[in-house]
Amino acid sequence: SCRRNCRGNPNCLVGIGEHVWLGEIDENSFHNIDDPNCERRKKVQPASLGCTNAFVGLTNLGMWFLNLELRQALYLCSSNEHTVGESIPKDKDYEPQTICEHLQYLFALLQNSRRRYIDPSGFVKALGLDTGQQQDAQEFSKLFMSLLEDTLSKQKNPDVRNIVQKQFCGEYAYVTVCNQCGRESKLVSKFYELELNIQGHKQLTDCITEFLKEEKLEGDNRYFCETCQSKQNATRKIRLLSLPCTLNLQLMRFVFDRQTGHKKKLNTYIGFSELLDMEPFMEQKNGVYVYELSAVLIHRGVSAYSGHYIAHVKDPQTGEWYKFNDEDIEKMEGKKLQLGIEEDLAEPSKSQTRKPKCGKGTHCSRNAYMLVYRLQTREKSLTVEVPAFLQELVERDNCKFEEWCNEMAEMRKQSVARGKIKHEEVKELYQRLPAEAGSPYDFISLEWLQKWLDESTPPKPIDNTACLCSHGKLHPDKICIMKRISEYVADFFYRRYGGGPRLNVKALCKDCVVERCRILRLKNQLNEDYKTVTNLLKITVKGSDGFWVGKASLRSWRQLALEQLNEQDEDAEHSNGKLNGNAPNKDEVNEDKREEEEELNFNEDIVCPHGDLCISENERRVVSKEAWKKLKQYFPKAPEFPSNKECCSQCKILEREGEENEALHKMMASEQKTSLQNLFHDKCRPCLGSWPQETDELYIVSQFFVEEWRKFVSRRPTRCSPVSSLGNSALLCPHGGLMFTYASMTKEDSKLIALIWPSEWERIQKLFVVDHVIKITRTRAAGEPENALYSSEPQLCPECREGLLCQQQRDLREYTQATIYIHKVVDNKKVMKDAAPELNVSSSEAEEEREENKPEGEQDPDFNQSNGGAKRQKLSHQSYISYQKQGIRRSTRHRKVRGEKALLVSANQTLKELKIQIMHAFSVAPFDQNLSINGKILSDDTATLGSLGVIPESVILLKADEPIADYAAMDDVMQVCMPEEGFKGTGLLGH
Repeated sequence: SCRRNCRGNPNCLVGIGEHVWLGEIDENSFHNIDDPNCERRKKVQPASLGCTNAFVGLTNLGMWFLNLELRQALYLCSSNEHTVGESIPKDKDYEPQTICEHLQYLFALLQNSRRRYIDPSGFVKALGLDTGQQQDAQEFSKLFMSLLEDTLSKQKNPDVRNIVQKQFCGEYAYVTVCNQCGRESKLVSKFYELELNIQGHKQLTDCITEFLKEEKLEGDNRYFCETCQSKQNATRKIRLLSLPCTLNLQLMRFVFDRQTGHKKKLNTYIGFSELLDMEPFMEQKNGVYVYELSAVLIHRGVSAYSGHYIAHVKDPQTGEWYKFNDEDIEKMEGKKLQLGIEEDLAEPSKSQTRKPKCGKGTHCSRNAYMLVYRLQTREKSLTVEVPAFLQELVERDNCKFEEWCNEMAEMRKQSVARGKIKHEEVKELYQRLPAEAGSPYDFISLEWLQKWLDESTPPKPIDNTACLCSHGKLHPDKICIMKRISEYVADFFYRRYGGGPRLNVKALCKDCVVERCRILRLKNQLNEDYKTVTNLLKITVKGSDGFWVGKASLRSWRQLALEQLNEQDEDAEHSNGKLNGNAPNKDEVNEDKREEEEELNFNEDIVCPHGDLCISENERRVVSKEAWKKLKQYFPKAPEFPSNKECCSQCKILEREGEENEALHKMMASEQKTSLQNLFHDKCRPCLGSWPQETDELYIVSQFFVEEWRKFVSRRPTRCSPVSSLGNSALLCPHGGLMFTYASMTKEDSKLIALIWPSEWERIQKLFVVDHVIKITRTRAAGEPENALYSSEPQLCPECREGLLCQQQRDLREYTQATIYIHKVVDNKKVMKDAAPELNVSSSEAEEEREENKPEGEQDPDFNQSNGGAKRQKLSHQSYISYQKQGIRRSTRHRKVRGEKALLVSANQTLKELKIQIMHAFSVAPFDQNLSINGKILSDDTATLGSLGVIPESVILLKADEPIADYAAMDDVMQVCMPEEGFKGTGLLGH
């Protein structure tokens, strides 16, 4: 009566997968093998190519198969291993070696193979192409035709050697005419296709007209005339001299977008007719120049970097149109070209231009990128026969195909036979699966039953260990994932599939059932007791009859009690380590125990560290004796403190000592601040850059010591430990030598040290324990006080100093994900960050300097003074590194100004990659970017940022050139900003 399987009901056997087997079953459900005959080539009436075969598909790549002259010439092409008409020995495997041999074999398969589609992977591998990368189809067409022409030029047969020129090669001339003397200069050139600009045009004829239009050469672009021997105004145009039998027209649908630095696709409609008269465009008008449309190549998609290529090709013998979509071939109805479906599929948005109306014999497309026209006078009776040696290879492939079809058919037959046997078995067993009342039964896993009914996964042996309790019997909580079946079916399952242990009528664990009932009763009682305790807590306790309970414990006692009950239940499940079939790891058990011990149990929140009652009365309250009795039922081990219990005496002593220490710290901080006024205020500090005249000795301490001391005396002396020692060892190397020169301490290392007056140093030695004394001494020559010498105690360690500098340089060259700043220069003027920082700093930028937050109520103006902008660098010595990490307190980030943007870069990143980032940030194309750093021009696009001296926090100046309007000059520019490699490294360009 159930419509679906009832979860938790072991008697419900509906909806576990049985519907697949009940009733009549289609044989196809017993296997997942497609009919191999679907891979066969379709048969048609004897018409096309003089055979009964329909056209076949070609996965991923398109060919010139339907150019009958080209196909015939390729069949006549000979190789070193055989000549035309020579057969291939049966015991010898034939592997195409050259491009021509691969094409021969592919064309023969396309013509006479029994397969529905042909895999050109051998040809692709021979060309060295990457099938995982979409390439420019127009570029492939050019390069492949050039490669084919070069390959065939070595043939002796002239019909083979010159086939590419005869079919595809035409001539045009670049003609330049001097306006002064009328001299005409002509440069004749061959072409295999005409590249037509479609931007701004609606008709194909308009594109051809623009291709041939006259260009004026004036001004800086004047022409040097050989006759006049000077630059003169002139006109230049292209004249078509001759046209090939097959005219390829490339529509320049993919153009370079300066805004993004990438190619984009033009989705404008172009109209073209089925008949194209080229006579108006020819220099000589006495020829036959009427062409008929024979192929349209389509790019379906809105992006230049993705999409799908489809070819519409006309059968030269029947005049019928076919759509070639990889392995799928579709014949158009009524011998008409139909592009409407392809145009609708490529619709990117509703804002696209409407498709213009097309008259009879004309078409419109916004996805066509190549049109192929053929002379109308071509003979159509050409019959191309496959040479004997190629036909033999085709027959061998057909034999392999037939063997594969037979093998697949046999596998289908065996699967159907196994399925029928399983069908009969399930139909019989499912009827006897339910256990009748009073009859013996077994429990079995629902998951295993579902796998038994799943035809795609043969069942494994039955495994019931995951359902056992600690006593080795069926756990009551696992009943919900079990099903109760008849003993007859259970006997069959264990005989057929094995496994165990069997869980029969006596398998359910009585002990676990009793424990579960006890816990359920306690959980129900908990709800009643919670109401009782809540009411008892409202009663005010008088006298000394109450008990102290932690406020936090009272707020969560119900949840704690419930967790205890759940833990008892879980302990019963996990005690034998067999739940879910996995034994718990010993380390995991110990870790769980440690975590449980760290958690506070009930009423432990008012226990002091000495195990007695805590002294804070704000954290506890008195409850009545009745309320405490109820709570003790759930927490019998909870610490008990009667209301007349005294607080911990040791905690009282520590509290008094703490108050005394706070008072002492405050007094100490006040005295030290008064005694070391100069050390507290930066404006009173001496400076090495302008050595004070009143002394010839200055002492050095680490800036970290100064900051920690200021934190103690200025912020919260009651919460901070007093500074008792001065550690200068971080400023020294392992040999005891100084790590800084006098010059570096005046500049980049000034952030790491603090200078001390001699009088102040005497007081420091009395107040603190000093590990090392560091002193700078000035020696003035007699009569030349301005020429002073400076020395340090201890002296500089040159070896460690050199190592420190090397480490700093390596760090600056090996960074990852560091911030640099790009500042765009407007009219060659850079807005300096120091000119007016209050005006230049952008509050909306994410990389603002963040000072350390002062404590509430802290108003010391001197404490937060900046100490300069030099950024701390790492040292090679661990002690100095640890000091440095501790010493960094406030931000020293570069403040961005208007016109700047922060970029994340790495040292191994190239300048070319940085230009791409700048392009997206400033909308300036890479070829318009002039970059410089510290007056040095950055020009090598292949160099890394590390090698160019770009370090973290660097500021790079960007000067943007004016945009260039000549799109024809962008071929070289694309190489700067485009990551693609094209056909580099493939057989199309030579290896």
